[in-house]
Amino acid sequence: MREVTGSAEGAGRRVALVAARFNEQVTVKLVEGAIAGLTGAGVGDDDIELVWVPGAFEIPLAAQALARSGRFDAVICLGAVIRGETAHFELVAGEAARGIAEVSRQTGVPCVFEVLATEDLAHALARAGGVHGNKGWEAARAALETASVLRQLGTRS
Repeated sequence: MREVTGSAEGAGRRVALVAARFNEQVTVKLVEGAIAGLTGAGVGDDDIELVWVPGAFEIPLAAQALARSGRFDAVICLGAVIRGETAHFELVAGEAARGIAEVSRQTGVPCVFEVLATEDLAHALARAGGVHGNKGWEAARAALETASVLRQLGTRS
């Protein structure tokens, strides 16, 4: 039996981050966590590119451009959608998730979804370096492991 397990080793990897400015007080913390996770795993500062977009809805288009460029082993998508009084929350969070997954499948580049969808700001902050850890850091690990798996499967370099 062959078992394929990803490694979070980042040396030699190039990773792009796409971050939404909307709810920036949360997203900045996710970005900090992702960068710490990447550099802690050995990804060089020059091998990380950070792209800011207005909101979570715009993340998939930027992720698609980065994935198609052929310059990155993975793309990490970061944002925060906080429930309000309208259905806008469901629409934005759902379309961001669908779009990011579609980019991954179409390009073969791992696009990690870490757009928080929370009931309130406190819940978002708890996941952006608070009591629930930093989901940006977790996204960095997931990106590196998935890129490693795809390399072993022979579908990515």
